[in-house]
Order: sequence, then structure tokens, then C-alpha cells
Amino acid sequence: MALLETPRGELGSRAPAFSLPGVDGHILSLEQCSASPVLLVMFLCNHCPYVQAILDRLVTLGREYPRSRVAMVAINSNDATQYPEDSFANMQGLAKTMNFPFPYLLDETQEVARAYGAVCTPDLFLYDAERALRYRGRLDDAPRDPERVRQRELKEAIDALLQGKPISPLQNPSLGCSIKWRRG
Repeated sequence: MALLETPRGELGSRAPAFSLPGVDGHILSLEQCSASPVLLVMFLCNHCPYVQAILDRLVTLGREYPRSRVAMVAINSNDATQYPEDSFANMQGLAKTMNFPFPYLLDETQEVARAYGAVCTPDLFLYDAERALRYRGRLDDAPRDPERVRQRELKEAIDALLQGKPISPLQNPSLGCSIKWRRG
């Protein structure tokens, strides 16, 4: 497992388009998220211990906001050939078991991860109503230990956007497993 840190986000950059199949059998596109004033794009996977450590908290966060205010989408870009735990069938199982309040999408070609510049799981991108990047960082200040959370950085950024307030450009990177890129 290669531990990576997300690079600084290019604040103000636009959300790349996507159109991906979800575990619910529907295709979801960036355009379908346009009604929500805030968009959170999360690059996740099933097998990464860093994702597993925050998954309950992401599900809780997803339930704190109505979809009409915050559109959240999770995208798995890992090569399931190398990592069968990240297969579409296993994605469906995890989404059902955890009762995801957000779509879980498969980026089989890995084109979407490359367009976003995603490097690890979790890699979290928060966009405003114009779909300009405003936050790229960690979920909170205790990624591996929910009992030690003192600052919910991503939630604070979401709340600031919803209130029309600025988000600090000083953002702490997310840490996680490298995206498992296809070989060849």
C-alpha cells in the first residue's frame, strides 16, 4: 500500500465533465448535479484502509445535507483486475451494506480520475455553484481515528459555501492509498 498525499488543489479550476454508471444501474453525469449549489466529488474505493477509516463519517456527512443543497458523488477508478475487492459487484455490495446516501460510480476507463487529477483514495474535491473548485483536502483532522476528530474541515468548507462565505486557501491534504492505475 503506497501512502500518498493529495497535491494542493487548483482553486477556481472547473469540475471536469463525467458520465458514469452507478451501482444503482443508472448513469450519472455532472450536468445532473447542476441543481445543487455545492458539489462534492469523492474518489473512493472498497479496499483502501484510509477510505474504510472514514467511510462511516462520509455516510454521516451525506445524510446531513439534502441533495438539493449538496450533491455528493463517490467515484471508484481503481483497476478491479488487480484489486478484485474494487469490482462493480463489490461496489454494489458496499453501497448497499453502508446504505450510501450518495451515488457510487465506476470510472472503469480511469479517464475521469485523470481529468480531475485524482491521485489517491480518498481524494475529495468540493465545488461551488459555478463548479469552481473551492476545497481539496481531508475530511477532518483525524483521518484514521474518529474518536480524535476535533475539526470537521470538509463540513466547515461545505457550510461556508452554503452561507456564501470564503473558504481558507490553507487546506490540509488528504492521505490515502494510490489509485490503482491500469497497466500497459
